[in-house]
Amino acid sequence: MAMDMWVIWLIAAVGLVVLEIFTLTAALGILGGAALITALGAAAGLPVPMQLIVFSGAAVAGVGLLGPVARRHLTGPRGGAPFGVEALVGKPGYVVQEVTGRDGRIRIGGEEWTARAMDDSVVIPAGATVGVLHIDGATAVVYPRE
Repeated sequence: MAMDMWVIWLIAAVGLVVLEIFTLTAALGILGGAALITALGAAAGLPVPMQLIVFSGAAVAGVGLLGPVARRHLTGPRGGAPFGVEALVGKPGYVVQEVTGRDGRIRIGGEEWTARAMDDSVVIPAGATVGVLHIDGATAVVYPRE
């Protein structure tokens, strides 16, 4: 009977890992790993009640080990600090070409960006300093800084 149980655990492990590939939830992958560990225990001759304890322990350990990793991925790098274009919001820029409510060009940290003023009535001359309100596609929406 013990020889048959390791095969059942192995089939369960493979099935769970295959399902994980299609769902990408991590939960099925953790259960698949627990089933694989249990298959090794069953092949070593553990009785069925012990196999269930090994499976439960491995599943709980998997959640405990992967929980912090998942939380880090959900909050993003550096504990949720903005990155990419979100990090440009609030940064100062230098107007390279006059900025109006329709177009213009600014330099932010060494990179040149297309820009437009936050209001159609605002005209910001070349050489002025601006602040980045937000990024709309590839265009920085800016306001004049004193």
